[in-house]
Amino acid sequence: MVLPAGLHVRRWVLWGLLVVLVLSMLGTLVWLAGRYEVSQVQARIERDAADAVSDIRTVLTRNVQSLQALQYADRSAVPWAHDAHALLREHREWLRLELRDLDLRVLKSVDTPFRAPAFHRLGRAANQPEVVQACGVARRQSGPGYGTSTYVPQTDGLGLEIMDLCLPVITDGQLTGYTVATYSLSEILVNMVGPQLTRSQEASFTESDGTRLAMHGTARRGSRVFIAKQLLDLPGHTMVLRMDSWRGAPDLFPDVLTALVTAMAIALATVLVMLARDMRRRQRVELDLADALAFRKAMEDSLVTGLRARDNQGHITYVNPAFCEMVGFEAKELIGRSIPAPYWPLEMVDEYGQRQALRLAGNAPPREGVESVFMRKNGERFAVMIFEAPLINALGEQTGWMGAVLDISEQRRVEEVSRASQERLQATARLTTVGEMASLLSHELNQPLAAISGYATGSMNLLQDAAFKDPQLAEILTSAIQRIGQQAERAGKVIKSVHDFVRRRDQAREAVTPRALLDDVMPLVILQARKLSVRVVVQCPPDLPAVFCDRTMVEQVLLNLARNGMQAMADDAPNKVLTLAVHPAASNATSRWLEFSVADVGQGIPEGVSEKLFTPFFTTKEEGMGLGLSLCRTVVEQHGGFLGHRPHTPRGTVFSFTLPQS
Repeated sequence: MVLPAGLHVRRWVLWGLLVVLVLSMLGTLVWLAGRYEVSQVQARIERDAADAVSDIRTVLTRNVQSLQALQYADRSAVPWAHDAHALLREHREWLRLELRDLDLRVLKSVDTPFRAPAFHRLGRAANQPEVVQACGVARRQSGPGYGTSTYVPQTDGLGLEIMDLCLPVITDGQLTGYTVATYSLSEILVNMVGPQLTRSQEASFTESDGTRLAMHGTARRGSRVFIAKQLLDLPGHTMVLRMDSWRGAPDLFPDVLTALVTAMAIALATVLVMLARDMRRRQRVELDLADALAFRKAMEDSLVTGLRARDNQGHITYVNPAFCEMVGFEAKELIGRSIPAPYWPLEMVDEYGQRQALRLAGNAPPREGVESVFMRKNGERFAVMIFEAPLINALGEQTGWMGAVLDISEQRRVEEVSRASQERLQATARLTTVGEMASLLSHELNQPLAAISGYATGSMNLLQDAAFKDPQLAEILTSAIQRIGQQAERAGKVIKSVHDFVRRRDQAREAVTPRALLDDVMPLVILQARKLSVRVVVQCPPDLPAVFCDRTMVEQVLLNLARNGMQAMADDAPNKVLTLAVHPAASNATSRWLEFSVADVGQGIPEGVSEKLFTPFFTTKEEGMGLGLSLCRTVVEQHGGFLGHRPHTPRGTVFSFTLPQS
């Protein structure tokens, strides 16, 4: 047997797709390695920027403590100037220290000994607005305040970007003046940022628009720039610390990936050679298998016995042409079908379904076969004899059932002709028997109807009798009426009603403890409660049983009711408290329900609004749609519970709903 040309083409296409897939995988691996290195470098510079901001904040805090110690020194010119000089020698980031009065007039000042006075050229008055801003912040916060940075030209043609720190001077609990320290932003970067960070990176202070104020670090190297920004938030002033890192092309990954790709390419070539050899062996096996399948199919097609195979779930997996011709359906209409099979008569679907359930449960059929009735596609019924046996695979495992079906309709037709002859001989005897049965049936039906009539007539007579007021007579009448009902029920059992029903999808419900439901919604409730200044109280005994519910939908109901309760409490409420409670319902002894309640201390619900509260699209909020409470009630009612509300003493409203215990 020669394989079709299309099959060869399909195999070469699959081989081509395999090669493309492997090459794509290798390319993706190289790209992911590069992306991984970029992410690692970016993460490292982000950490460096965060560490630098932390170091700057720590040093600025220590500097404030040093200035506070300076304030306790003697206010005379010599001791203050001496201590100020000592501080300036310790802190190179300070350009100038000043002592000012309440009107911000300079009383004393000392410049850093490490450079020319910063304000020698233009004087100190040019920076007075920034000092006023910093001291205003310090006065309001009773602590250190920082002014906005400003540029100060110098005599050498360059300039400095400075920032003023103002610290209030408190004497005997009264504000008596201010200590002003002038920072150099470039010196802050030099002295406060660790040298290990600036050795391979450049640190700079920038404005919010990206304008650089001061910078420090190595010059630009490499072809790729990595940038990290961190916010330095100071009282009165905010700056952005920017870290720039330059990296060239990666060194390690290309070598490793080249070796990896080469090894994978060699492995791929080896696998392809092995697959080619395996393909040739498979082709020989496929030829043998195709011959065997052709022989088996020719044998099965020549049979007049119908063959049908089913798996362990009852789905049809195989039918031969004789079976298809027998039932009038094509193979594609039968393969994969389960209960009910299309060739089952409608009136026997239940019986055959029970029989198949027993078969799939492992009950072996009788060896002599089972007689059944099948229905052809045109609706014609015919008798069949079914012989079934377990279908065992090469591993000895049962994978289904194999059945042989014989059409015995002609045999049954001959038997029916013979049976008809015998029935004609027994016609007289049967007529007699039928007459007796009809008489008996009439008698059985007349007895309950006569009893009903008799009891009804007696009841009417008793009703018309003047002795009706006698209690004993009333008891007799009650008994008679009850007997009438019993007989009527007996007669009514002859007819049965068939009711249509709507099949509904079961929701994903589970057993959940009330505490778990409350714990899931509490983070969101507390978040909104903090914004509205509401205190949340939870009352949930730990020994309450679990409820059987759709967890997500019930949590949404709790969250919606809690939000409504917090929004209902006005801003001027004396004590805004939201209470979430769970306790057994009043009817818990018989119905086993738990009641969830959400109570607020708002102004309550007016009577006119209360009637429309659960109406869809009715709302008292300007931004609401009026669907929240309506959907909540729908969810609760789908669980069989009830959602309602009642006034809360002394003020407010309580919304409550019930859920069944698991």
